Amino acid sequence: MSVTPEIDKRSVDAQAASWFSHNQNAPSRAARKAFEQWLETPEHARAYSQFEQLWADLAALKALNKPAPLPQRQAKVWRPALAAAAALVCTLLASNLGVPNTVFEQHLASTHQALHSVRLPDGSELNMNANTRLRIDFSAERRLIHLDQGQLYIDVAADKERPLFVDAGTARVRVVGTGFDLRRGQRELVLSVAHGTVALETPGEGRAPALLNARQRVTYDLARGSLSWQTVSAQEVADWRSGHVSFRNRELASLVDELSIYRPNAVLLADSSLAGYKVSGNLDVHDPDALLNALPALLPVKSVPLADGRLRIERRSQ
Repeated sequence: MSVTPEIDKRSVDAQAASWFSHNQNAPSRAARKAFEQWLETPEHARAYSQFEQLWADLAALKALNKPAPLPQRQAKVWRPALAAAAALVCTLLASNLGVPNTVFEQHLASTHQALHSVRLPDGSELNMNANTRLRIDFSAERRLIHLDQGQLYIDVAADKERPLFVDAGTARVRVVGTGFDLRRGQRELVLSVAHGTVALETPGEGRAPALLNARQRVTYDLARGSLSWQTVSAQEVADWRSGHVSFRNRELASLVDELSIYRPNAVLLADSSLAGYKVSGNLDVHDPDALLNALPALLPVKSVPLADGRLRIERRSQ
């Protein structure tokens, strides 16, 4: 979690208060390292020590639960800025007693048979497809989701002060308030927008982010580094939530990439020349093998089960 740039803009007293607040919420290793570097400055160390002392005094008063003088210590003159910062941290920490809005970290995973829905602390509604792994990392400064594999659909709660980012390997999605679907496969990254505007950042010198609006879909080919665009209907965005995925004139390589979400074992193409075959149809997400079994009726291919549970698609001899 990178908090140093934001904190460095503030006064030393405010920095001390901000670090204290972060340290109450199990900071990440990167945040702890940044704090240790910040603390190496003597002025910073003094401000943080004084803040800890002031916080201890406030805790002592709270424990007494009645008006009382501060515990007797060496005479100190608390700087107004430090006291104000302490009051702010009191408010922040008190508001976090119920729902941890300041720091929220969670790892989520689904099996190849399960779909999950989660309401996030900011009010966003997250839907996870099967065989999906992601990590949620929210703080007071940012909202970040790491999509390690699989697919998600999210209706993002609007927050102009904290855009939501989704990291998906080499690509990143940036939004404020919108609804979109993102699938991260072995071959491609597919982004579809239900409403609002979404920015997709991909590698490439001088390449500007791709901006998508409602009913737009972009596919990023991970090997080629290329983008292809498509207009879709509102019903096609995240249609897997209904249990069925419809596709038309779809390349076989792309279909196989999506099929792998719904099977415990991968689907392979025996010949790279098969990748460009076009196919149309309907996928039952609860029975992906039904489509695989039907492929020979649609294309000149055959499905060959392997001993390890994987399935290989081969060219059918004429």
